[in-house]
Amino acid sequence: MKQFNHIQLLRYAGFFTYLCVGTPLLRYPGLMAAMREQGRSPVLVDLWLVCYLLFGLVFWFLTHRLGARQVSPAERLLQIALLLVLNGTAVVIGLISQSGLCALLLVVVAVVLPWLLPLRPGLFWAVAQNYTLVPVWLSFHDTTFTLAEAVLQSSLYLGFSVLAFVTSVIAKQQGEEREQQRRLNAELRATRALLAESSRLGERMRISRDLHDLMGHHLTALSLNLEVAAHLAQGQAQEHVRKAQTVAKLLLNDVREVVSQLRDGDNIDLTAALRSLIEGVPQLAIHLELPERFSIEDPRRAQVLLRCAQEIITNTVRHSGARNLWLSFVRTEDRQLAIHARDDGRGAADLTAGNGLRGMRERLAEFGGRLDVNTSRGRGFTLDAWLPLEVAT
Repeated sequence: MKQFNHIQLLRYAGFFTYLCVGTPLLRYPGLMAAMREQGRSPVLVDLWLVCYLLFGLVFWFLTHRLGARQVSPAERLLQIALLLVLNGTAVVIGLISQSGLCALLLVVVAVVLPWLLPLRPGLFWAVAQNYTLVPVWLSFHDTTFTLAEAVLQSSLYLGFSVLAFVTSVIAKQQGEEREQQRRLNAELRATRALLAESSRLGERMRISRDLHDLMGHHLTALSLNLEVAAHLAQGQAQEHVRKAQTVAKLLLNDVREVVSQLRDGDNIDLTAALRSLIEGVPQLAIHLELPERFSIEDPRRAQVLLRCAQEIITNTVRHSGARNLWLSFVRTEDRQLAIHARDDGRGAADLTAGNGLRGMRERLAEFGGRLDVNTSRGRGFTLDAWLPLEVAT
């Protein structure tokens, strides 16, 4: 359930409040009659209904990507324009209905403000939108408000808007902290898997050296002594010495074969580390493609590959707005390891490399590798990286 507790739940709660605000419209004929009795045009009820439906449609559209980590300037302007539409329709509903329904709708707007605007502008908007209701209170026919009383009435409803705004701010901060914690845990699991692989390789190396240096040395000495004994022994004794010499040579060959097998498997398996890195990434489906046996001999290169994968995932989550990321690792014929990454995000017309991409380039360049990034608006990001390997595996 991705971000449901903090984002989707707030969205649905806001929409539910909106639906509750529309309950007076269920007695549509009665509203028409009341308008006639007040000497007001029944067409205003139709306008009320239109504004109410427009508010709901705009709210649903505005919140469909609620929680996106980065938006373009054009998207930001569109969000502000839609917020103005929400405020405008709420004021019109208040003027027509001669009620506080408009203030309840502005509480719904306050819920989404922290996700659409920075903290200070969002708080200013939440405060200012309530005082746009002053003309609504002044327009009431049944109750006569002075200007001071209208301001006080707006301040009364301001408390509800601020409460909703602060609650949403806390939910956003908790969501960000949870994402940060998830990312750190994923990095920790990946690093732990890498360290486990390094420890395993160190132990294999120690065992292979001990076998070679101790058992291999003693078996070689035994074989040489048996060779001498074979020339000195006579009769049946010589036959037994020859058999012992044959067994010693077989044991020596077995030890050498075991040492060779231990050294041949002296590679770091990155499969577990990469799978740990992609677990539980919110709002992003990662399609990972690895070689059948994905192992690297050099621990430093293994670390570079792991950090590159981590940076690709982080950039995709933060900046692309993508739902899918395809990430593949392929060995090339010229003894390089290629990383291919592609997402279905919005892309960008002009790419400005941040610290993450610059860091990837620097890590790859240290070992003679390179990095290419291609993007365009509406076509997502495509990243290709190549890392030379010292030994083909």
